Amino acid sequence: MNLTINKDFVLETAEKLLKFHSPTGFCFDIMKLIASWAKEFGYAFESTNKGCGIITIPGKRTEKVIGLSAHVDTLGAMVRSITGSGTLKFTLIGGPIVPTLDGEYCQIRTRDGRIYTGTFLSTSPSTHVYDDAKTKKRDPENMEIRIDSKVSSKDEVKALGIAPGDFIFIEPKTTITEAGFIKSRFLDDKASVACLIGLMEILSKEKLQPNYTTKIFISTYEEVGHGSSYIPADITEIIAVDMGCIGDDLNCTEYDVSICAKDSSGPYDFNMTSQLIKLAQENNLKFAVDIYPFYGSDVSAALHGGNDIRGALIGPGVHASHGMERTHYDGLENTIKLLYLYLTN
Repeated sequence: MNLTINKDFVLETAEKLLKFHSPTGFCFDIMKLIASWAKEFGYAFESTNKGCGIITIPGKRTEKVIGLSAHVDTLGAMVRSITGSGTLKFTLIGGPIVPTLDGEYCQIRTRDGRIYTGTFLSTSPSTHVYDDAKTKKRDPENMEIRIDSKVSSKDEVKALGIAPGDFIFIEPKTTITEAGFIKSRFLDDKASVACLIGLMEILSKEKLQPNYTTKIFISTYEEVGHGSSYIPADITEIIAVDMGCIGDDLNCTEYDVSICAKDSSGPYDFNMTSQLIKLAQENNLKFAVDIYPFYGSDVSAALHGGNDIRGALIGPGVHASHGMERTHYDGLENTIKLLYLYLTN
C-alpha cells in the first residue's frame, strides 16, 4: 500500500506520551496534550464528564459513525497508609505485576501538587540483614515505599503533606533503541494512542477524509474496567486499539498488528474482524489473529455499558504486558496502516 508514515513523529509522540504520568483517575494533564494535538490537526475535541476525550474527524459520508478507541490511563498506585517508621504502604491501580515493582523509582504527588520521589521496596530489602530478602513474597502486604526525605515517623511524613489517597506515579523507564524497539512501562496502551495520533497526523497533513465520519475516543478509566462504558450515541461500530498479547499459544510478535477474535468478554464482531483480516492480507501487512482469555478492552466496556454497537480489537504486539513491556516500531506502523485501510476502504 502507498501510505507515507512519519516515523520520527510517531516515535516522538510515543515517547512523549510514555513519559507523561497518567495513572487511572489522574489523566487531566495528559488530556490537555492530546487536545492540543487535535487542535493542531484541525479536529474538534470535546471532553466527557469523567474526562475522556472525543476527537471528531469529518468523513465523506455521514450515514454512520465509526469509532476508534484507545486508553491513555495507565497502571499505578495510591498511598494506602503511612507506617510508624515513615514509609508508605500502597494500594494498586489496575493490575501491575507486583514483583517487577521491587526496586522501582516513583513519585508521590500530594493533593496540593507537591512532588516527592521514592522507591518501591520489599520490607526485607537487604540481603545482609534479612534472611528472607530473596524469598519474601513481593506483594503490597510485604512491600512499602521509601521516601527520599529525612523522615523516620508517621508525623514527619504527614508534615510533608503526604496522606492516604495521594497518587503514586511509577517511573516508566522509556527507552527507544536505534533498532526501533520501544521499551517502557505502559505501552499498554500509550503505544496505541500514539498510533491514533499518527493516523490523525496523516489524515490532516494529506488532507484526506475517511469514508465515514470518525470519532476517536480516548478513555481514561480502562485499566479499572469502565473506560468506554459511555461512548457517543451516534457511533455504530468501534475498533478498540489496544496492545496485542505475546506468549505461549499465541501468534503475535512485536512486529505485528494483532487482530483479536475473542477475549474474556466473548467474540468480537465476525464481519468487522473478517474485514480487518482481509485488508491485512490483501495489503501484505504483518499481522496475527489470536484469542486472549485474560483480556478485556474498551469495546468490552462499551458493550457492558449497554451500547448497541459492533466491535473489533486490534493493536501493536507488546511483550511482557503489565511488567517491563516492549514493542517495535513495525508493530505501530502495521497498526496505523490497518486503521487507515479500514477507514478509507
